Amino acid sequence: MKADIPEKGAVLQRDGEDYAIAPHIPGGFIEVAQFRKLVEAAEKFDAPVMKLTSGQRIAIVGIKQEDVPAAWNRIDMKIGHVIGLCVRMVKFCPGTTYCRHGRQDAMGMGLKLDELYHGYSLPAKFKIGVAGCEYSCAAPLTKEIGLRGAPEGWTLTAGGNGGAKPKFGHLLAEGLDDGQALEAVARIVDFFESCTWANKMRMGAVIDKIGFDEFKKAVSIG
Repeated sequence: MKADIPEKGAVLQRDGEDYAIAPHIPGGFIEVAQFRKLVEAAEKFDAPVMKLTSGQRIAIVGIKQEDVPAAWNRIDMKIGHVIGLCVRMVKFCPGTTYCRHGRQDAMGMGLKLDELYHGYSLPAKFKIGVAGCEYSCAAPLTKEIGLRGAPEGWTLTAGGNGGAKPKFGHLLAEGLDDGQALEAVARIVDFFESCTWANKMRMGAVIDKIGFDEFKKAVSIG
C-alpha cells in the first residue's frame, strides 16, 4: 500500500492506489465557475466519481498519485482539512441568508468561524456546527462546538461528537449575540488547545474526564 500524502491534501482510497482530493468549500457554497473547474479536473484526470461529503465538500475520487499536484493546480482552491489533528470543518446552514426558517445569520457566523479556525491545529480532531434555527440542519449538538440560532440569540453547546461513540454537547449558554458567541468559541478553542495531555482525545472525552463544572470554570462560560 502506498503511503498517504496528507500534506498534498489527498487521501488514499480503499484500493491502495488511487486518491481523493477534497478542496475547501466553506459551508458547501460554491460559485458556478468554480464548480465547473472541479468537473473539468475530474474529467482531465479520469476520476470516475465525485462525492458530496458530509463535511460540505465535493471530493474528486480516483486520482492517481502522480496527478495529485496537477489536479490541485488546475482547480486552484484551498485544501480541505479532511484528516489530521485540527479543526476539520465549520459546518453551517444558509441561516437568514437564504432559508425562510433562519433566526440567526448562520452563514455569516459560519464564514467568520471558518476563516478563523478551519485547519487550526489542536490536540484532536475538532468540528464546529452553526445552525440558524431549531431545526439544526448543521447538527451543532454533535460537534465539539455548536451554535444554534433562536429569536433571542445563539444557543451554545460544547463537547458533542459523532463517530463510533456519538454524544450530544453540553448546554453552555443561551441568548448570545454575535460578539459574545465569537468570544465564547475563542475561549473554548483556547482551552482545548491548552490540553496538550489530551493527545487524540475528543473534547467531549476531556470534559468527561475533568467534569463539566470544571470545564465551565476553565472557559468562563455559564
